[in-house]
Amino acid sequence: MIPYQKEKTDNAICYFAFRHKEATGKNLSQTFLYKYLAFFEFEYLKKYGRLPLGLKYLAMEKGPVPIDIYGKRSAYNTSCAAFKRISEDQYVVIAKAKPDMDYFSSAEIEEMSRLIQIYADEFVRAGDISDASHQEIAAWRKTYARKPNAPIDYESTFEGDIKSKPAEKLSPSEESYLIFKALEEASNK
Repeated sequence: MIPYQKEKTDNAICYFAFRHKEATGKNLSQTFLYKYLAFFEFEYLKKYGRLPLGLKYLAMEKGPVPIDIYGKRSAYNTSCAAFKRISEDQYVVIAKAKPDMDYFSSAEIEEMSRLIQIYADEFVRAGDISDASHQEIAAWRKTYARKPNAPIDYESTFEGDIKSKPAEKLSPSEESYLIFKALEEASNK
């Protein structure tokens, strides 16, 4: 379990909505939000072997989608951010306050800032960030190829079966992930 998971998730949503609008002058579309969150999670996992938010994703056609947020978007409204419906199936995310960055480590803040620098540009379209998620997020590619709309297993971020790799062959991020998973499984018993 990730400490303060709900608060971290709410503030990550707020951060991306606030910073995206600040950089582009436009409200954050739901597609951009889902890709920012997925990049944040999967890139951080690849680098550090830990999940910053621990959301559950589906391998949908346009890339990874955090299913709990997607399913509750019409009712999502916190003190920090809210989804606003603009047409039948289109939503934007409005920042209502500044995010509380005390929930994040300096490495997490650096990763979120890096994503804003790359994608919060008036010339980057939703299709561009979706295409980038297809190219960069190996776990989405593997899952979507096997079964579209299936839950994405975070472990598929790594090459091969890391559970059967000898300890000396594990990268630091793979080792960290296995420890994270073991602790998570132990806490769920």
